[in-house]
Amino acid sequence: MSHRANRVGEQMKKELGDIIGRKIKDPRIGFVTVTDVQVTGDLQQAKVYISVLGGDEQKENTLKGLAKAKGFIRSEIGQRIRLRKTPEIIFEFDESIDYGNRIESLLHQIHDEEEKQEKQEE
Repeated sequence: MSHRANRVGEQMKKELGDIIGRKIKDPRIGFVTVTDVQVTGDLQQAKVYISVLGGDEQKENTLKGLAKAKGFIRSEIGQRIRLRKTPEIIFEFDESIDYGNRIESLLHQIHDEEEKQEKQEE
C-alpha cells in the first residue's frame, strides 16, 4: 500500500469518527468506533472497519443506517479532505476485536480452571 493511501486512510479514519459521531442523526446507528481505514493504492476504494457496541441486531441496524448515509458521509469526506475523487466507502465489521475478546475470555477460563485444580490438590 502506498504512503499516500496510508495518509488518506488515517485522515479518513479521523474524519469518519467525527462525521459518524456528530453529524449522522439516524437512530439505528449505535455507538460506532472506526478502528481502521484501508484505502486502495489508486484511492478509488476505502474499506472502513468499524466496531459497534451492542448485540448482533444493533450491529445489523448500524450497518443499514451507515449504508443509507453513505452518500452523505462520502460528500462530507469530500469537503474535508482535498482529493480529486473521493474514494468509494465500504463498511465492514472489525472482527479482530471480537476475536481478541474471545481469546481473552478463553484465557481467563483456563486460568480459573487451573486455580480450581490447584486448590483441589492442596
